[in-house]
Amino acid sequence: MFDACVLGVDPGIARIGVAAVARERRETKLVWAATVRTSADLDEASRLQRIARAIRDAIATQRPTSVAVERVAWNRNASSAMAVARATGVILLAAAEAGLPLEEYGPLEVKMAITGLGTADKRQVQEALTRVHGLRDVPRDADAADAVAVALCHLTRSRLRSAAERAGSR
Repeated sequence: MFDACVLGVDPGIARIGVAAVARERRETKLVWAATVRTSADLDEASRLQRIARAIRDAIATQRPTSVAVERVAWNRNASSAMAVARATGVILLAAAEAGLPLEEYGPLEVKMAITGLGTADKRQVQEALTRVHGLRDVPRDADAADAVAVALCHLTRSRLRSAAERAGSR
């Protein structure tokens, strides 16, 4: 089927972007993308449980070969960053339970891999996914689109890493 399929995740506590991007031969395609929402009316533990369930379901249905997560940006509101860090923890746990390798990428790394510009805004990232990388049906929702970008960043980086390893072993 696919040479590689990456489940990309843009973590959050209220909104979590999740996407599966696959590479088959030399073609990259967006397989699926969604935004998981948790209600502010729920206690944090219930919200984390909902996130974990959604990631486990995505892993079961999309069958990725790896998971890529955007790293928490700590330069923002500390209490918000802590909630996102907890959400990231349950995402990492779900990937580990499934036996999947996981990589984390900082926002700058993702933007550079997708647009070539570390200061790109969300609109520029969405446009690059379509125009530069040729992906179809990139979601308009920023969280889901960010998850697509994280997955594509991982596919690009892992391909480069593999090529470097092959070159180094010669």
